[in-house]
Amino acid sequence: MSSRDVRLAPPALWGVILSAMVMLLSACSTTPGALRGSGDLGVVIERADGNVKVIETSGRSVLATVGGLGDLSHASVVFSRDGRYAFVFGRDGGLTKVDLLQARIVGRVVQAGNAIGGSISHDGSLVVAQNYEPGGIKAFDANTLELVADVPATADDGTRSKVVGLADLSGKCFIYSLFEAGEIRITDFSDPKNPVTQRFAGGKQPYDALVSPNGRYYIAGLFGEDGLALIDLWNLHKGSRKILSGYGRGEQPLPVFKMPHLRGWSIAGNRAYLPAIGRHEVLVVDTDTWQEVGRIKVRSQPVFAMARPDGREIWVNFAFPDNGWVQVIDTVSGLVTATLQPGRGILHMEFLSKGHEIWMSARDDNKVVIYDTATKQPIGGFDALSPSGIFFTTRAARTGF
Repeated sequence: MSSRDVRLAPPALWGVILSAMVMLLSACSTTPGALRGSGDLGVVIERADGNVKVIETSGRSVLATVGGLGDLSHASVVFSRDGRYAFVFGRDGGLTKVDLLQARIVGRVVQAGNAIGGSISHDGSLVVAQNYEPGGIKAFDANTLELVADVPATADDGTRSKVVGLADLSGKCFIYSLFEAGEIRITDFSDPKNPVTQRFAGGKQPYDALVSPNGRYYIAGLFGEDGLALIDLWNLHKGSRKILSGYGRGEQPLPVFKMPHLRGWSIAGNRAYLPAIGRHEVLVVDTDTWQEVGRIKVRSQPVFAMARPDGREIWVNFAFPDNGWVQVIDTVSGLVTATLQPGRGILHMEFLSKGHEIWMSARDDNKVVIYDTATKQPIGGFDALSPSGIFFTTRAARTGF
């Protein structure tokens, strides 16, 4: 056949052929099961080795282990708005950006000498770290981890304070507390190069804080005096006020083996449930008046009192030596309805977004255990080296997380 006899396919047919070739090449480059939604993902901190496990919740399985994140002895995590990236704050001042879909580190900066967590702006553009040494907060571009603002926590006498209780507010605002200075501050990063800070009285030595789920109240626990400091974020002109005198560090009848994190509080309906420091009780507080309205006796000193997402139950874990136990409180009756032993050293608990499962880290068993919240029975789990924090990407849609 001569070259004059070669016939080319018509343009319409070439379009079909090229489309088919693209589909075949795409199929060859994608392994089965590689595509997934980021909303099903999360991370588990392996505190002993500086690793995070990337997990998926539908199959209750580990997808990968990512190492090289530094000192994770006190680590926390926030997520990008789309849930693809985890920003991990390490105790050594490391801020690490992990791509959950590719299970790899895509950015890391050691931004302080001693740090204790961070937050992300509502629009997802800024990641902010709170630091012990040097005291202050630093804001980073969420895409590049480039430093865009450094706000020292400097008191009137020129000294710097440890920063605790950092939380995101609407816009590009963040609220936080200064331990030594006894202040609460709000910094607005609307113009990241020129942040603006408001200052409020905070009480003596605030040690941790939280924002209520509706974003209205900021509450700081006080280590140096009984009670807590509260700011109504809808009425900033009123400043802060003291609530729940007697709750704080104070002189308690029992030794305090572990101070509860305030983010271990729960708010269900118009009631807050919080661990009573130095007591075997969970306090019940009316969130309209911020007055104590009851106490629920529990097995030991509670650390986290966590509400199931529908608010019907509170799951409570405990300090050493009873940290292998978990109890469940029914919020209608106010009674303990279940007492469980999920494992040794239950450090952290995390509900799936609709509350049908709870995942718990059993540090001393080197396991994560998973319970059905309806039956109170174990339904899965996996090995992990000294697991601590468990964080699901559904946190990306929540204020204060």
